[in-house]
Amino acid sequence: MAQMNMLEAIRDALRVELKRDENVLIFGEDVGKVGGVFRVTEGLQEEFGEERVFDTPLAESAIGGLAVGMGIQGFRPVAEIQFVGFIYEAMDQMFIQAARMRYRSGGRYNSPIVFRTPFGGGVKAAELHTDSLEGLAVQTPGIKVVIPSNPYDAKGLMIAAIRDNDPVFFMEHLNLYRAFRAEVPEGEYTIEIGKANVVREGSDVTIIAYGMMVHTAVKAAEELEKTGVKAEVIDLRSLVPLDIDTIVASIKKTNRAIVVQEAQKTSGIAAEVIAQINEKAILHLEAPVLRVAGPDTVYPFAQIEDTWLPTPARIVAAVNKVMTF
Repeated sequence: MAQMNMLEAIRDALRVELKRDENVLIFGEDVGKVGGVFRVTEGLQEEFGEERVFDTPLAESAIGGLAVGMGIQGFRPVAEIQFVGFIYEAMDQMFIQAARMRYRSGGRYNSPIVFRTPFGGGVKAAELHTDSLEGLAVQTPGIKVVIPSNPYDAKGLMIAAIRDNDPVFFMEHLNLYRAFRAEVPEGEYTIEIGKANVVREGSDVTIIAYGMMVHTAVKAAEELEKTGVKAEVIDLRSLVPLDIDTIVASIKKTNRAIVVQEAQKTSGIAAEVIAQINEKAILHLEAPVLRVAGPDTVYPFAQIEDTWLPTPARIVAAVNKVMTF
């Protein structure tokens, strides 16, 4: 197997699908000759030509509209929104047009589109570049939401997303692009969208997270183990569809849980996960399910973002609360 970071794994997935299916197209701001602001698509235009990998004007609404139009004509667009804070200009195309296409056309048309976007804090980026806006997509029927935490998952989930006949909002954490390398199979493979992964076995408490927060949760679990608490860590991988079965199975074993998200606390995916736990596993709980999340404020300027983001210490404190409830 090759050793890749997450950026390289995503690029490899795009290359695999460009080779496999001539209907796969990649476009967005600077994704062609430059290879994207983070160089995710570097070299793909040179390899596959300007008709398959091309730049667009600086207009997110146009990127979204182009993706919808090409999707209903049989293409499989991979449209990049350069930073997550810029999706507002494309929300009509993403969350209304693409997400409702199959329903409103009675199944005549699909929107087999992947909307890629970087997000997430901890990198001291400029305003509007680091917000966690997955909650906007989660509340939208018809669009899937995928957030990988490692290179292996990123490649398999990206290939699965491109092959999906419905739109997928694929969010890539800025702090994970070059964070570490891992073994990634060469060639094609897929990871089922909607299937969570137990990344660390435990028996005392379940920690549920996604994206960068998976690694924060694992660090917290390592600290907890020093005190005799064995935490099980679940990586959601996708928020829609949500793998509640894996979560419930873990809670039946541990009887306690916390949910970690980088986004602001109110109305985030953590609230939805807790609601479903209450519906399906409340009799297995020995303590309330707690949330560890960003404060309900505007994402802060770079100078203070380290105090805003969830930390292993905050997770440990929440675990200690549910352990002593």
